[in-house]
Amino acid sequence: MQPPQIENSTKEERRLYVQEAWKCLHCCDECGKCRILKGRDVETIYADYIDGTRTYTEITLEIRGNKY
Repeated sequence: MQPPQIENSTKEERRLYVQEAWKCLHCCDECGKCRILKGRDVETIYADYIDGTRTYTEITLEIRGNKY
C-alpha cells in the first residue's frame, strides 16, 4: 500500500497511514519494525509527513539510514 500523497490527503489520513504502517505485529524476530524505530514514537518521527511538509519516503529513508 502506498502512502497517501500530501497534496491529495488530509492530516488525519496521513496519521492513520503511519499508525497502520508501523503497527506492532508482535513478531519482533521477523518484523524488524522495533529495531528501526528504536523505541521512538512513530507519530513523532513522521510528524513532518503528517503535517504535510516532507514526504513519507524522505523520512523513511532517513530513519533506515540511521540519520534520524
